[in-house]
Amino acid sequence: MQQDKVFAIRFSNLYPVYLKKVESKGRTQDELDRVLGWLTGYDAAGLQRQCEGGLDLAAFFAQAPAFTAAADRITGTVCGVRVETVEHPLMRKIRQMDKLVDELAKGRPLDKILRA
Repeated sequence: MQQDKVFAIRFSNLYPVYLKKVESKGRTQDELDRVLGWLTGYDAAGLQRQCEGGLDLAAFFAQAPAFTAAADRITGTVCGVRVETVEHPLMRKIRQMDKLVDELAKGRPLDKILRA
């Protein structure tokens, strides 16, 4: 998939996919919101507004209140791609978000996911 197609994915379409993934593994919406909030600075209400607003991922990250400075500590692979080696800044943020959701779905403790 081309990068521009990935950037055009609506957050409102992606969030339910993330939610279904984590809930199927016994995690909660609150935990998902906490992880996404840690990464982007959105609170639960802010995430809900983003879902209702129909913004694409480029706008979602551009409007993020406070993207975490600890994002560089998110390492590992997503779909065979090392997150920390992704050169395009927006694509790296998307991969970091995917990685955190994967960790949540795999049962990793929240304090580890949040790099506490």
